[in-house]
Amino acid sequence: MAWIKVASAGQLQNGDVIGVHAGQAHIALYRDDDSYFATDNVCTHQYALLSDGYLEDGCIECPLHQATFDIRTGKAQCAPATKDLVTYPVKVEGDDVLVDA
Repeated sequence: MAWIKVASAGQLQNGDVIGVHAGQAHIALYRDDDSYFATDNVCTHQYALLSDGYLEDGCIECPLHQATFDIRTGKAQCAPATKDLVTYPVKVEGDDVLVDA
């Protein structure tokens, strides 16, 4: 794995989520309480982009079937999702947001 710049810190406000690419990985990048998190961007239940979902209280809700996942751990929180998301380490250097993917 390698650290890859995926965004600028100013691109995300608290409570935002955007879809980014890091190499071959399609990633959802979150900013929550001034911290950044990254998970796979595709729901594990059925194909839907989590970056189109709703972020609240540290969880992302799938826009299609309302499955939710903890953005810190990737853990599936409720049905219909039963499989956890892959998570990625994130760091900020200056204004650059980097993901280890």
